Amino acid sequence: MTPDAKVKFGRVDLEVTAFGFGTAPIGNIFREIDETTSDAMIQTAWDAGIRYFDTAPMYGHGLSELRAGHSLRWKDRDAFVLSSKVGRVLKPARKADIDYAPWTNAGRFIPQFDYSYDGVMRSFEDSLQRLNLERMDICFIHDIDVFTRGAEQPEVFEQAMTGAWKALSQLRDEGVVKAIGVGVNEWEVCQAALERRDFDCFLLAGRYTLLEQEALDSFLPLCEARGAAVVVGGGFNSGILATGATEGAKYNYAPAPAAILDRVRRIEAVCAEYNVPLPAAALQFVVAHPAVPSFMAGTRTVAQLRQNLDWFATPIPPDFWADLKSKGLLREDAPVPA
Repeated sequence: MTPDAKVKFGRVDLEVTAFGFGTAPIGNIFREIDETTSDAMIQTAWDAGIRYFDTAPMYGHGLSELRAGHSLRWKDRDAFVLSSKVGRVLKPARKADIDYAPWTNAGRFIPQFDYSYDGVMRSFEDSLQRLNLERMDICFIHDIDVFTRGAEQPEVFEQAMTGAWKALSQLRDEGVVKAIGVGVNEWEVCQAALERRDFDCFLLAGRYTLLEQEALDSFLPLCEARGAAVVVGGGFNSGILATGATEGAKYNYAPAPAAILDRVRRIEAVCAEYNVPLPAAALQFVVAHPAVPSFMAGTRTVAQLRQNLDWFATPIPPDFWADLKSKGLLREDAPVPA
């Protein structure tokens, strides 16, 4: 599969490219990216045939949506798919009063969680204003997981399944958006949402990768049965599947534990035998699952973006995947590229 391959988005009348452009980095997460670099990455992705872009109010306190809209506003709107998210309303504030962490020099807004019907409608309209576009195609309810909300997650989940669901399902019924879903860090929360409501799609960060396939137990089969699409982000598990088992390698935003380092070293040994870059295997594995139409990746430089596109298109022999399974490094039931 090539990065610009068009893939049907579950049961919805949409096609996305197999590689999607994620915009968290252009929201200045951890460190700044200048306007020129931000625009150059989006234009490079466009020139490479990428036609799926994802953003969110959270990313840079609105900065990511502003930059994405700036770079896309003169494109043929029917030629690309755009997703954003609801669950936070941005309130204007003085820069000196804003705690930006983990963002840097971001938008002059303070995000406030709001999963009510009115809050979601406000968030949706505000996003369109920042994007300067007439529509978004896909809208996710953002961050109703334990990772983000901790002990209050059960209450937050209930709010989202009532107020946010009512708003988004109405927008879908009216044809304002084509697909609605949930974007979180835990497949269990996605499954609970799908069991509760008729969602079209999910954005799952880091929980279906070369290192983690527990989503195959029940969530991904349920998505297949219901025709729900799963966009996977964080396919490098926040770093280690891109860098390899190097000193200081990150796994889920923290230093990788010994067991993960050992497993990655064993995967790297198979990669070396077949001359397959570890990141290429990580990228291509994800989109082999029939419920996963697109891998969503964010980059900081044009060079990083081009490298990801190259890895996505790197030929990988079928024996490589069979060897990973025979060595117990990949689940036997995990779909792999043909």
